[in-house]
Amino acid sequence: MQNTVYSINGPVVKVKDTKDFSMLEMVYVGNKRLIGEVIGINEKYTTIQVYESTTGLKPGEPVEGSGAPMSATLGPGIISNIFDGIERPLRKLEDVSGAFISEGSSVSALDEERLFDVTLKVGVGDNVCGGDIYAVCPETPLIEHRCMIAPDLSGKIIWIAENGKYRINDKVAELETDDGTKITLTLCQKWPIRQSRPVKERLSINKLLVTGQRVIDTLLPIAKGGTAAVPGGFGTGKTMTQHQLAKWCDADIIVYIGCGERGNEMTQVLEEFGELIDPKSGKHLTDRTVLIANTSNMPVAAREASIYTGITLAEYYRDMGYHIAIMADSTSRWAEALREISGRLEEMPAEEGFPAYLPSRLSEFYERAGYMKNLNGSEGSVTIIGAVSPQGSDFSEPVTQNTKRFVRCFLALDKSLAYARHYPAINWITSYSEYVDDLKNYYDENVGADFIEYRHKINNILIEENNLMEIVKLIGADVLPDDQKLTIETARVIRLGFLQQNAYHKDDTYVPLEKQYKMMGTILLLNKEAKRAISRNIPISSIIETGLFEKVIKVKYNIPNDNLSLFDELNSEIKNTISSLSRA
Repeated sequence: MQNTVYSINGPVVKVKDTKDFSMLEMVYVGNKRLIGEVIGINEKYTTIQVYESTTGLKPGEPVEGSGAPMSATLGPGIISNIFDGIERPLRKLEDVSGAFISEGSSVSALDEERLFDVTLKVGVGDNVCGGDIYAVCPETPLIEHRCMIAPDLSGKIIWIAENGKYRINDKVAELETDDGTKITLTLCQKWPIRQSRPVKERLSINKLLVTGQRVIDTLLPIAKGGTAAVPGGFGTGKTMTQHQLAKWCDADIIVYIGCGERGNEMTQVLEEFGELIDPKSGKHLTDRTVLIANTSNMPVAAREASIYTGITLAEYYRDMGYHIAIMADSTSRWAEALREISGRLEEMPAEEGFPAYLPSRLSEFYERAGYMKNLNGSEGSVTIIGAVSPQGSDFSEPVTQNTKRFVRCFLALDKSLAYARHYPAINWITSYSEYVDDLKNYYDENVGADFIEYRHKINNILIEENNLMEIVKLIGADVLPDDQKLTIETARVIRLGFLQQNAYHKDDTYVPLEKQYKMMGTILLLNKEAKRAISRNIPISSIIETGLFEKVIKVKYNIPNDNLSLFDELNSEIKNTISSLSRA
């Protein structure tokens, strides 16, 4: 007996009196064969979440099971591609259905006709197990694709093809399992998107994700394999901050998930990434980027799936030994999709209408980050940087508060900083990073033994300035003693010369760690020498008149990234100029 649609409520469809489906099974709904997923089963009804628009769907139309969970196709051809929330390639969908995606458009996730230059890495008689690499091929000029035995397989290689050009579904090897089953190995495999891929061991997080953004690398570092949230109201620069991180961070591969964002923002991402040259390789940035575009006018259920699709692709490349950074923009839109579907399912709402399982879904997502030892012995990482869009910049709302529980780096964007044209608009007082102590050895070995000490001093000056400004607002700056005026002046240099960064300046859009270290050293030297002069009764006004403070602010532009020896000259000038005041 054929299963048919009983009721339709937006993306939620019910089938009555059937035991043919299993939980989380992928199904085809209606005459157009819309893609759906079973999300609830009881004695009477099977509930299905449909990932496409259900407009025109009628009761009585057939529902057909696939026998497998909702899965991502993993193989060469993922990098440089643009997918929707359920891994359908948008470029190919455009060819099939035009600018607007029609329901039931069925296209394969990866190009099945493209030929890859495959080199086999195993021989007949080799014993292999899950994660072992059996073939490699160049996927893009920057990324070598490593085809791996599925994690749940093991056995002996009984046949291999010759090295040459193959499509993703061509047979390149054959495996015989311990029970005698023969399995064909192609260049691709499938993996359920809601299930994390297994690893051998979770390693400690102690390597910096270098972003070239001073406020992040120095004050609020993100570790490779770590988690970070970038919350901020409308117009505070969440997307711009994530763009900068995607362009400049030292991850091998970027997975950018545009989850419920405006279409023009995703267009900007596509255009920018297409034009950008990767600073490390000189090739196009798209050669190491995957884009998942699920804009606000696309079906809401697919938005909920897009996060899981993105993290599954990231874990697949992590298993090859790559370091991946995921930009999820924005998890608030994803939570709103959960809320809408939960409402359709008539579930009991929790705070602000979000479902009671919102915290567990967020934790499931962020827990899939980590620095791992893979099944094949290689090391790889997945770093998750999720934007949060609290309505009215209210950080007490449920998505921001629950995200805060599961991330260790919180980059709070400030509306007043953004409106003052201070970018990145990360508030150094309300933001925090718990990775500082974990990264101490990294800084000591790769930058300088006193990097962390410099950071603490810079941070303390900013905190002190914040406290002093409360007094200044009440009684004015004139009544402060000179040493406190110096703190305010030094903090101004830190804010304008160090924390503020120009994304459109060739030397300031990305700043190497060594330059960040030297900039901190120069600022602290100026503060130390000025403090010494003040102790000798030289007024702060005389020190300011030397122009040294303005000169240090302009260091970010005036000292190129490839000529850091100029810092030594500036440091000598600071010492000589201030000591000459003492002699005068």
